[in-house]
Amino acid sequence: MARLLGWIVVCLLGTQPLCAQTQGVGCDGPVVLKDGRSGACTELAQTIAGLLEEPAVARDHWGIAVVGMDDAPIYSVNEGQLFQPASNEKLFTTAAAMALLGEKTTYQTKVLARGVFADGGKLTGHLVLVGNGDANLSGRVLPYVAPVPGQKAAAADEGPVPLRYLEEMADQVAATGLESVEGDVIGDDTAFPWEPYAQDWVIDDAVWGYGAPVSALSINDNQIKVTVTPGDVVGAPASVEIDPAVPYYTLDTVVTTGAVKSGSTVQMERAPGSKVLRIYGTVGLRGQPDVEEIAIQDPAEYAAVALKGMLEARGIHVSGVAKARHRVLLDAESFGRESGAVGEATGVSPQQRIEPADDAAFEVAMRGEEKTLATHTSVELLQDVVVTNKMSQNLHAELLLRQLGAARGRDGTIAQGARVVRQFLLSAGIDKDDFVFFDGSGLSGHDLVTPRATVRLLQYAATQPWFADWNSSLPVGGVDGSLEGRFMKAPLKGKVWAKTGTLGEARALSGYVECASGRTVIFSIMVGNHLPQTNADRDVTNKIVAAIAAAN
Repeated sequence: MARLLGWIVVCLLGTQPLCAQTQGVGCDGPVVLKDGRSGACTELAQTIAGLLEEPAVARDHWGIAVVGMDDAPIYSVNEGQLFQPASNEKLFTTAAAMALLGEKTTYQTKVLARGVFADGGKLTGHLVLVGNGDANLSGRVLPYVAPVPGQKAAAADEGPVPLRYLEEMADQVAATGLESVEGDVIGDDTAFPWEPYAQDWVIDDAVWGYGAPVSALSINDNQIKVTVTPGDVVGAPASVEIDPAVPYYTLDTVVTTGAVKSGSTVQMERAPGSKVLRIYGTVGLRGQPDVEEIAIQDPAEYAAVALKGMLEARGIHVSGVAKARHRVLLDAESFGRESGAVGEATGVSPQQRIEPADDAAFEVAMRGEEKTLATHTSVELLQDVVVTNKMSQNLHAELLLRQLGAARGRDGTIAQGARVVRQFLLSAGIDKDDFVFFDGSGLSGHDLVTPRATVRLLQYAATQPWFADWNSSLPVGGVDGSLEGRFMKAPLKGKVWAKTGTLGEARALSGYVECASGRTVIFSIMVGNHLPQTNADRDVTNKIVAAIAAAN
């Protein structure tokens, strides 16, 4: 108690360096604020100091920066220290995409026929489904619409089917009169090099939809839904349903029905590179089904398998197989040098090759004609940015990063995308040592950023012509996205626009809050090394945002 009282006395005397040294909590800026109000900074510092001393979070590592919309400092603690941003990194990726790609940009997916055409609708050659980085070849309804309070979300089977756009392209192919293909159906994702995972993505994440591999030909968010439903009696086998029902994974299933109210112990495993999905455990009698989103091992191959099945269902005979076509890097400069984070890159393009290697049939196809049989144009980039930030969609952020590399860098690699983002952030006035990004989503454990870099980005964005649209992509407290269940009551409901972030024992929240005075301020709150399986730091973060709003 004496320690805290001593700190308060020093703060009230206005000796700012000692405030920071005593508790690690700063009162940046004068105690008498520009608008004439006095004491607000000191009161805010006292409030936050008390929150950070709560036993459940006292050992956590905290970084906080709060500034006005004019970048005037309001409060900070450890603002220049590096933290894992988790999904706060999507702020940086999507801002760069809005500024450098443009919110109206679209991407086109095509079905090409390559080979020799004969009477009777016969193609000797291949059908090639060519991806160009469209993130929304799925059943998602766009534009994004916030949920209606009190209204139950529509069941999945009431909305568009997950592979609807692939079905539409299959219809277009059938409408051309094609009757047979003496060759393969190829999923071609060579628009970007085949780099499915960024550095330091956790191997456990690769099983689940949120850690799905990245491909220029992405389909249904590169994930499938697996539903495990209990049987009619205890001990009976549970049923397992896959949606979409594409014959891609081989299931190794041993799931039984447990006792009433026993819950679910269902586990799902897949070895790296394997297409065998092992499902085991129990699910309680009369309990809710266990529903999981499982990542697709090779999205381009999966898309080819799905399209081949659709064509055959429309009476088009395909003699060959469904397979993927990748562009593989054979060598590369160090990520740090190529991304610009460490030293200067040589600028030499890495050696590459196409896999699998061209076979005789493909050579025949390349000597023949090429016809476009079907096309699908994506939604505009802004709609995808909204999905990326509202839903914290990792795959979509990664595709934006690769689009940035392809459009503004040397190629659609992770490193080139990171280099483009880095140059954008430097031009926005962010210190070169305040961030390092190894991906676009924040899944990499190597990603680091300071709170002051984050508030600088947010302040810079507020001065740009694309700000209003970008700001509308952020989750709104108590209303939608990843903040739908936070800040649910007045005075903060509908007054917080911010991006969440969670990765292991790191958590973050950064954005804008409309304060009690009507003034909007910018904040970034980052936490490192909190105890596992606790939400205490998230609750304290919410209280800090409330304190910021009340004090300003």
